[in-house]
Amino acid sequence: MQSREDEALARAAVDALTGQLALAPKPGLPDPRDLDARTTRVDHRALRWSAKALIPGLAAMAAAARRTGEATPVLRAELGAIGRCTEHSVALAGGGHRGALWALGLLVAAAALDPDAGAKDVAATAKRIAAHPDRRAPRRPSRGSSISAKYGAAGARGEAKAGFPHVRRALDTLATTRAVGATETQARLDALLTVMSTLQDTELLHTAGPFGLRHVQAGARGVLEAGGASTEPGAEALAALDADLHARAWSPRGSAGLLAGALFLDSLPARSPASAT
Repeated sequence: MQSREDEALARAAVDALTGQLALAPKPGLPDPRDLDARTTRVDHRALRWSAKALIPGLAAMAAAARRTGEATPVLRAELGAIGRCTEHSVALAGGGHRGALWALGLLVAAAALDPDAGAKDVAATAKRIAAHPDRRAPRRPSRGSSISAKYGAAGARGEAKAGFPHVRRALDTLATTRAVGATETQARLDALLTVMSTLQDTELLHTAGPFGLRHVQAGARGVLEAGGASTEPGAEALAALDADLHARAWSPRGSAGLLAGALFLDSLPARSPASAT
């Protein structure tokens, strides 16, 4: 059975996802400005609506982790089965969020396994879960796995098996930019750009190929090198990158999903000194 704690983790994860959706400007990604554009209005609203459809599945993942009690192959298989059912529910609600579901599902399960763990310890626990193969997974390769194999990119599974390094980098960026007085929106945008600057985003590889991926990575680095979203030169570079990627129809969706994972971990209560001891 699911507990209040399970549902709270699921809602925190969905809040992180909708928080990511609320940011603007996000280069090449849907944001609230799309509500004023007739061509993309449905896309952004559908993403916000379908995010809520993740809650039952994420709560079930948390419950499975609490019931299992450790990062075992049995838990990995159960999370995979729940995830595939949740993908179907999300598709009925408008679609989207497949990559975010993978990351958030593992992180929610890891947080449920150790409620006292800090953010980066949760990422380490998610790594242990992801290390097990999902023996019930369909044998037909997904688009992401096919792109990963074609270009040698880590992809979503590689990111999880490495302990979510881009999620951890985003967490570091959130901390450092907040410390120097950036607004929360600016800190989150810089965290997104940090992920974009190095992630081998399989969505970008699919739509734009290696050249497009390198172009996006260089553009994100350029914004950060200009000072980030909290400075005037950085904000101008961000606006130019946003216009460029929208014009090319290149969307770094993998980066957006990992930012949602970072925002979820960032929302977890800080581990107390007593529990750390």
